[in-house]
Amino acid sequence: MTQKRIRDFGVKIGKIETGAFNSITDVEGVTVGHVTLSEGNMQTGVTSIIPHDGNTFMDKLIASSHVINGFGKTMGTIQMKELGVLETPIILTNTLSIGTAADALIQYMLDKNPEIGQITGTVNPIVGECNDMFLNDVRAQFVKRDHVVKAIENAGKEVKEGSVGAGTGMLCYSLKGGIGTSSRCFSIDNETFTIGVLVLSNFGILSDLLINGRAIGQELKEALLKSWEEKDKGSVMIIVATDLPVSERQLNRIIKRSVTGLSRTGSIITHGSGEVVIGFSTATKIPHNKPNQITMIPTIHEEDMDLAFRAVGEAVEEAVLNSIVTATHVKGRDGNERPAFKDLLEEFDIQLSE
Repeated sequence: MTQKRIRDFGVKIGKIETGAFNSITDVEGVTVGHVTLSEGNMQTGVTSIIPHDGNTFMDKLIASSHVINGFGKTMGTIQMKELGVLETPIILTNTLSIGTAADALIQYMLDKNPEIGQITGTVNPIVGECNDMFLNDVRAQFVKRDHVVKAIENAGKEVKEGSVGAGTGMLCYSLKGGIGTSSRCFSIDNETFTIGVLVLSNFGILSDLLINGRAIGQELKEALLKSWEEKDKGSVMIIVATDLPVSERQLNRIIKRSVTGLSRTGSIITHGSGEVVIGFSTATKIPHNKPNQITMIPTIHEEDMDLAFRAVGEAVEEAVLNSIVTATHVKGRDGNERPAFKDLLEEFDIQLSE
């Protein structure tokens, strides 16, 4: 069944046009996979982002990370920031499953690359997380190695959103959150480029939620007349993919602007909310083995950066909203639950169309 996304409610975010899928997979070669674990107290899962269809260890990509607020437990971002390359798929899961995810990803890369640890160096696994403990019994550590491998192996161009994969047990603006994605396409010197975003949303309080400047969260808060709105203790992982030819420094400048998209949805980046961005460009592959000639890395001009800055902000904003409107109601640990945004719109007969 086709999911109803924010644009299907009559809401258009930003000025720049989207790609064909309005998804991170609009960037050629990028695919996404999920494993969803949803039964009773088990409300969690794994999401994989595959950066290109080749061997990511042998053909690395320009990459960078940026910490907006460091209340998080990512793995691999220190080396990524230092060397400026991505050499594995990116795995997203819950906070207490990052070790399992890293173990599984390392083993997956060892299986694909027998030279790792023998005639070459080790491998740097990239894992991100958010805390799903309200709906999921996070102590039970339901995520196993085979779930991670399955999420990698079932990756494709079509991205399911909402209460799936790593987003199964996540909350956003006190409602059900999870996985969301969006993209923007723009031209530089008559050549079209794409920026795609995927978010794992698990942050915010209801009264702060904005949609195109409309204080819809406050409207819902007043309609609900409930006091379950909690202190913001969540997080958000933002994955940015692009085919722009950029240096690691330029990419870092671009992904920093993710914060503008978060703020337009109402986020104030609270103390207890970890906001981490990981970005990569597919435009240039960096060979693992030293070539016989100097590696040339083409880059756009700095004066063209503003287009990318706008595009990433718009895509992040729309991805967050997609994560909310596609999410479905989940009843999890100890009977805890949060309503789905789309169910509340129907219950209170609220229209979002402009």
